Amino acid sequence: MQSAFILLHLTSFQCVRWWLRSVLLAFFLLFFCHTDMQAAEIQLTQASLEATGNGYRLSTAYSFELNHSLEDALMRSVPLYFTTDVRLTRQRWYWFDEISVSVSRTVRISFNVLTRQYHASTSDQLQQNFSSLEDVLALIRRPPRWIIADENALKSGDVYKVSLRLRLDVTQLPKPFQIDALNNSDWRLSSDWKEFTFKVE
Repeated sequence: MQSAFILLHLTSFQCVRWWLRSVLLAFFLLFFCHTDMQAAEIQLTQASLEATGNGYRLSTAYSFELNHSLEDALMRSVPLYFTTDVRLTRQRWYWFDEISVSVSRTVRISFNVLTRQYHASTSDQLQQNFSSLEDVLALIRRPPRWIIADENALKSGDVYKVSLRLRLDVTQLPKPFQIDALNNSDWRLSSDWKEFTFKVE
C-alpha cells in the first residue's frame, strides 16, 4: 500500500514537472518569437559592394518607419542612434571562417525644440540639419556610400560573404532611457542579418 502511494506520489510529481516544463517552453517560444517579430521591422532593400581607388565602398538602402513611441521620444529631444554593422568573412576549408572585416557606423539623429530642426551626425563626423522628420529619416534609409575596408584588406580572387544589418542602438541612449528601452518592445527596431557574396577581382 505504501509502495503504491509512493508510486502515485512520484507519478503526480512527474506530471507536475512535465506540465511546468511545457509551460516554460511555451513561454520562451512565445517570448523569442515575439522578440524576433518585433526586431525585423527594418527591411534591407538594396546592398552592393564595389572596389574603388580608395577601398571597398558599401551602398545600402532600407525601408522602415518610426513607431509612435520612437517619434514621440525624438520630439522630446531624446536622440536616436542607428548603427549599421558589417562583416566580411572568407571561408577556409581547414578551419573556421576568417573574419576579414568587421566595422560599424552610427548615425545619431536628434530634434531641437527651439529651432524646430532635426540634426544628424555620423561617427565619421558628417553633420547635417534637416527641416522635417522625413528628410532626416531619408539619411538613415538611404545612407551615403561608405568605405568599409581599404584596398589591401581583401585578397584578389577570393569570395567573401558580406553580412550586414541596421539597428536602433539603445546602448547609446542616456542611462535612464536604456533601462526602459531594454524592457519595451517599441524600442526593438532592427533588420535581420542579410548576406550576399562578393568576389574580389
